[in-house]
Amino acid sequence: MEFKFFLYIIVVTSAIFHEYFHGWAAFQLGDPTAKYAGRLTLNPLKHIDPIGTVLMPLFLLFFFGGFIGWAKPVPYNPYNLRDQKRGVSKIAIAGPGANFLIALIFGILLRFAPLGGFLIIALTWIVYVNIFLGLFNLIPIPPLDGSKLLMDFFPQSRILRVLEQSPLSIFLAIAVAIMFLPFLSSLIYYSIVGSSFLGLTF
Repeated sequence: MEFKFFLYIIVVTSAIFHEYFHGWAAFQLGDPTAKYAGRLTLNPLKHIDPIGTVLMPLFLLFFFGGFIGWAKPVPYNPYNLRDQKRGVSKIAIAGPGANFLIALIFGILLRFAPLGGFLIIALTWIVYVNIFLGLFNLIPIPPLDGSKLLMDFFPQSRILRVLEQSPLSIFLAIAVAIMFLPFLSSLIYYSIVGSSFLGLTF
């Protein structure tokens, strides 16, 4: 029970960093919308989404032993961006990029620092969760960040337009994540840390 709450905290904190860096990237590109909305902060209360931050991750953790979560999307106005061509893509990649950066920093620490006990377990899950969330958000299905990247390069895509209007698209993304991301996340974990995640081999 305690471990699941600990893992839940990691998921929520990682999702909050993800959204914060979306807002930070937009602000750096000239759009203050997130700042004016009070979202350019790491205060968790500003980023909680009832489904993605509370219900979904807790339900998956306690009933299936897995996790997927997200925070409330940070607002931005694309018309304020200095880079009108690729600004939206830069904002989209900032969130997953933050997760991968966290995974890299703690993964290197896990690989080279003389650690022991609970600290190893904690860092192991911080690295893995951030890899998983970064990959999950890069799935090119709306409303995830990967769809914004794809839309930037293929703005006339009818498939993306249809998925964007469908309330079932997030469940399709979750199904894709469940099928493919555990192995891929473990493989990336191995490449960073130099050892297998929870004894998995390749």
